[in-house]
Amino acid sequence: MITMTESVSTRDDSELSWARGDAAPPLLTETIGATLARVTERHGDRMALIDAPTGARWTYAEFRRDVLALAAGLCRLGVTAGDRVGLWSPNRAEWVLTQYATAEIGAILVNLNPAYRQHEIEYALTQSGASVVVAAERYKDSDYAGMLAAARPAAPDLREVVLFESSQWAELTAPPTADELAAVADRAAGLTSDDPINIQYTSGTTGFPKGATLSHRNIGNNGYLVGELLDYSADDRICIPVPFYHCFGMVMGNLAATSHGATMVIPSPTFDPEAALRAVADHKCTSLYGVPTMFIAELALLDSGAEFDLSTLRTGIMAGSPCPEHVMRQVVDRMHMGQVSICYGMTETSPVSTQTRMDDPLELRVGTVGRVGPHLEIKVIDPLTGETLRRGETGEFCTRGYSVMSGYWNQPDKSAEVLIPEPTDPQGSPWMRTGDLAVMDPNGYVRITGRIKDMVIRGGENIYPREIEEFLYTHPDILDAQVIGVPDEKYGEELMAWIQLRDGASELSADDVREFATGKIARHKIPRFVHVVKEFPMTVTGKVRKVQMREESIEILGTLR
Repeated sequence: MITMTESVSTRDDSELSWARGDAAPPLLTETIGATLARVTERHGDRMALIDAPTGARWTYAEFRRDVLALAAGLCRLGVTAGDRVGLWSPNRAEWVLTQYATAEIGAILVNLNPAYRQHEIEYALTQSGASVVVAAERYKDSDYAGMLAAARPAAPDLREVVLFESSQWAELTAPPTADELAAVADRAAGLTSDDPINIQYTSGTTGFPKGATLSHRNIGNNGYLVGELLDYSADDRICIPVPFYHCFGMVMGNLAATSHGATMVIPSPTFDPEAALRAVADHKCTSLYGVPTMFIAELALLDSGAEFDLSTLRTGIMAGSPCPEHVMRQVVDRMHMGQVSICYGMTETSPVSTQTRMDDPLELRVGTVGRVGPHLEIKVIDPLTGETLRRGETGEFCTRGYSVMSGYWNQPDKSAEVLIPEPTDPQGSPWMRTGDLAVMDPNGYVRITGRIKDMVIRGGENIYPREIEEFLYTHPDILDAQVIGVPDEKYGEELMAWIQLRDGASELSADDVREFATGKIARHKIPRFVHVVKEFPMTVTGKVRKVQMREESIEILGTLR
């Protein structure tokens, strides 16, 4: 394990890749339930939640009423503080109600990826020790009820499964008695903001996912501060097509909204570009979220001639993976999102660590992931020595502060690999080693250049795929590109580009790409192999599965060689 030995107080902060965020606004010290109660008292008649597919809607007063009813129902079911409650469903109103109901009584919500299959759900239920699961019966080809029934022998702690479509769910959400509401209030009064409230499994682009354990303080403040930087108020309506099971949806979306009295708008159970833009138009949304691939799909829909009134949009968040510059510029110009923000983070940090500000020049919002967020510290280190690098040097991005998880659920060894104590503040928040490569400029803006594990070493040269991907975006026929390393006897690794073409574009060969790149980037950075695909293998949160791409590429090249 690397020990980070530098003391912040002895460094020249203007030269080193270290920065501390603003101390304002103050951090919230209350629980998520207390925040909802406070906001409801002020904005009870304002709209809290709109479920566009069903037409259902809740004011804040109605939303909190139903949250408390579900909280009482969970108590009747025997759920106590600290019990793990699994939630398995695509985006729908019941997901949001369950999120806030579990927080109200101190149960730990376990977010279950709606794309999971049998082996994965058994792992998550067993690893978390979930005693209760609430779930959709099915969605498309996912038979959640059937998989949960089959999982019971492998999950000995699981004692109750409640399906949204069942009579048991209706009983669980029935109006509570006065005594039941009093019991919920007593339970809520005994909670603290440091209590664990959520287990979110990492996206699992490599190996089995790990359960990041997060508190009210972690995610409640992260959602609140993201909303502050977007200048949210009760007048905002946030279209949230990103999955609730991930931090992007439930924290940056839901918790950012409810901490400001804004409206959560669910456009569809899973991402659909037409549904997202239709929801913006129908409900006059002011903010729209997405990963770059979602915005690319929405822009393609506009290119096809579809028309939507997007004039109410002013802001939104693009996150999850780096955004091509041309995409960001179109989002600003064509979708009216002049104040769109780029956020960077990870599940283990609640998630946001850096964010562009609304008044940042466009070149900073397309070329960086912004500056450190309030109440956080960030730095860029040499991944081998732990030494803080000078600004302008590439190294591993680290962060500490209120947002950092307590650890991976029941995995202390894995936690110790990424949570490194600060010697000058051993009792304070540890540094989270992200595994991401970053560079900080003289003004504190951060650019993510790739993953340490994605770096390609070709003939002794360290090559960062993100740089090559950005170059490939400049080709007029290339819609998106991902670059990976594949084994090579001579150089150790060679570069292979996976490419998505624009509609109507001619087929591109490796020779075509090499001809385009020659003289524009260094020779050793030009991909030797090119694979044209209609889509990349993705996680449900929109992250490209480069490990799977590498495995498939090895098979493809093996048949060609």
